[in-house]
Amino acid sequence: MKTTFKPGRFMLLVLLCALIIFSGYHAFQNAADREEGIRRGLDIAGGLYVLMEAVETGDRDVDDDTIDRAIAVIRNRVDELGVSEPVIAPQGDDRIRIELPDLDDVEQAREIIGRTAMLTFVGPDGEEILTGANLEGARAERQPERSPHPFVSLEFDREGTRLFAEATEQYYGEPIAIYLDDEIISEPVVRAVITEGHATIEGDFDFEEASELALLLRSGSLPVELRELESRLVGPTLGQRTEEIAAYAAAVGLVLVLLFMIAYYRLAGIIAGVALVFYLSLVLWALTYLPTTLTLPGIAGLILSIGMAVDANVIIFERIKDELRSGRTIRSAMESGFQRAFRAILDANVTTLIVTIVLFILASGPVRGFAVTLFIGITCSMFTAIVLTRILMRLAFKSGVIQSGAYVGVRI
Repeated sequence: MKTTFKPGRFMLLVLLCALIIFSGYHAFQNAADREEGIRRGLDIAGGLYVLMEAVETGDRDVDDDTIDRAIAVIRNRVDELGVSEPVIAPQGDDRIRIELPDLDDVEQAREIIGRTAMLTFVGPDGEEILTGANLEGARAERQPERSPHPFVSLEFDREGTRLFAEATEQYYGEPIAIYLDDEIISEPVVRAVITEGHATIEGDFDFEEASELALLLRSGSLPVELRELESRLVGPTLGQRTEEIAAYAAAVGLVLVLLFMIAYYRLAGIIAGVALVFYLSLVLWALTYLPTTLTLPGIAGLILSIGMAVDANVIIFERIKDELRSGRTIRSAMESGFQRAFRAILDANVTTLIVTIVLFILASGPVRGFAVTLFIGITCSMFTAIVLTRILMRLAFKSGVIQSGAYVGVRI
């Protein structure tokens, strides 16, 4: 049974498709911007890769806290370079991986990363009071009965206790600056003469800020030596060329797939193409505004998710065609086809999502980039196939554009 053509709904369908295509174009333009768009990883943008190992010193073992403190020191130094999206992460039990993309001065970066951390307490007259070597511990604490705000408690060794007692007596009522790598990280005012080796830093900060300050203080007395195991400069030329080739290959493949979909599914194939453009828009916006970094394996994950997005539409259209061949009307075949396809699409995509989550948890580096982009791509493809394609198909039917099974590829 043919439906009456309704110009108003048809114009709504055309307008919706035009908005989706415009959104896709804008998303692509924004993502391609190397300043404000998607953040590129080291293998695309180029930069410095350094692998460091924590070596035990004295009677202290290398543990998770030691690595965290070392990472805090390095991150604090990298901030001086103004590097966007640096990767500073533990690798194994005693190593730290540092990736600094798009660097201007590589030698300066190497010098800053490799120097020894220096924590100093300096009086208002500029005289050094003590160093991080005299600090035995620093931690964030809460005591609601004492103060509504968290604070940082400090513990000094015997020599530090003596020096700090003399300083608090001399500088009573004045600030003592705490420097890490020549940068002030705190400047508390002396409120009492402290002779027992236990001091507190109080302020109007939350527990997370107090924990971060305590971590920086502990980092100043790092009990291990960081030894460089590997260092290499990655040039951006190869990565950028590979990115261009991957983008070109994805575009050619996408056009060929869309031509096949239109030839095989006719009007439904055009609707699938519009839904695929919206899917790409969602993925590009997500990669631009979420805290993610695109790597070459990530591009592979993105291309793979495009194939899965097309596959979801194929499953839906084949289910609709089966329903039409069994004698159902266009409307009932569409509704039944989407319902029957939903379980297959959900099962296939959820199992893949589980794999991406496991990869993200267990893997590191570029493999994580692959897992992140594949996760984003699959999530967006499920939405576009199950929700947007259904909306567009319904609107096309209600506007009278879909008149028979021939419009979804059923040969009559």
